[in-house]
Parts: sequence; C-alpha cells; structure tokens
Amino acid sequence: MTSSQQRQPYLSDLSDARWALIEPTLTAWRAERQKTSLNLGGKVTDLREVMNAILFLNRTGVPWRYLPHDFPPHTTVFGYFSAWTADGTIEKLGLHLHRMVREQAGRTAEPTACVIDAQSVKTATSVPTDTQGTDAGKKIVGRKRSIVVDTLGLLLLVMVTAASVSDNAAGIQLLTRVAADHPTISKAWVDTGYKKKAIEHGASLGIDVDVVPRNEQVKGFSVIPRRWVVE
Repeated sequence: MTSSQQRQPYLSDLSDARWALIEPTLTAWRAERQKTSLNLGGKVTDLREVMNAILFLNRTGVPWRYLPHDFPPHTTVFGYFSAWTADGTIEKLGLHLHRMVREQAGRTAEPTACVIDAQSVKTATSVPTDTQGTDAGKKIVGRKRSIVVDTLGLLLLVMVTAASVSDNAAGIQLLTRVAADHPTISKAWVDTGYKKKAIEHGASLGIDVDVVPRNEQVKGFSVIPRRWVVE
C-alpha cells in the first residue's frame, strides 16, 4: 500500500491511470541516481507522493512550508522538485505526455507547425523593478510572457521577459529554441508584432514564418481565423 492510499485523498492527487503514465520515467530516474550514490538502507521516499505534493502546491499555490503534514516533508519535496527541474526530468515528462496527446488526436508525435504570441501584463508592487519594463505600444508596465504552441494549442515553449522587450526580439529567441527543441517544425504563424528580422531569422533556421494580419475593421481584440492545414 502506497502512502497516498493510507491518507485521505486530495483533489490534486494522481489517479492510478495518470501515475502509470509517468511512473516509468521517475523509476528510471531513481535507478540511475542510485548507481552513483551510496545506498545506506535509509527510508525510501514514495515518488508518487512526491509528485502528488508538487501537484498540490501547483494547484493551491501555498508556500512550501505550508505543505500538509501527510505529504513527505516540504524540504524533501523541494529537493526532488529542484533535481527534476535541473536535470530536465519535468520537461521530459511534459514532452512524453505532449506526444501522447498528439497521437491520440491523430497527429504525428512531433509537431511540424506552431503559433507564437506574446502578452504584456502588469506586475505586483513586490516585483523587482529591474525585471520589469514598459510596453510602449500597450502602455503597460510589467512583464511580457511569450509562448509557442502547436496547432492543438499544446504548450511547446514559454519565455518571460520585461514588457519592454519587443515581440520581434523575443520571437527571435523563441524561434532559435523551437528549432533546437523541435527540429520537425518548419512553419510558424505570428501576428504583425513580429517584423522582418524575426521572419528572416526563422528562414535561416528552416522555419517559414507567416505573419497573419488582424482585421483592421474590428476595434480592440479580435480572433484571428485559423488558416493552417492540419499537420
């Protein structure tokens, strides 16, 4: 019986089916770590409970020290989270699940096209001023989040910068990372915030960057129609 079966469940807990999807990756991670560490016979931490604790923190937003006592100690959970983040395990899990969702939707495991966009948002007064900036076009003081998604809307990349960083500059960085992380991508759709330099940079990477103009007859926000073909 696992630790999660010995306590009252939380809504954020992994189901057996979801745990089965990620368990092989985490078990392999532990086996690899044990090859380079001394096994002194200490208590073995339940990896499923570690992941349940991380999901609880993610869903509720509580500080690490407020983690309920029926989970492993918050210092232990943070240690695993830090290790999984540093060595790419969290990213590996995300990519594995991403491929599964695409295949279930009848697509190839790896995307061949993507959409890039950005949004400037106001930040709290507690945010360090040296990490903020002013989006001159939108008159927003804060940060900018730039994302890349596939044509199913599944997240591929995210980057946070000061709001003063132009879409074009951020787009160039994202295209470089897309080409490295997802070499099958050969098409990217962007809005008019992405200029000639981003388009030329995409071309140098083998990615055709297509600027989709907004409808000038519509004031304010408007949805840009989907013009791409199914991958």
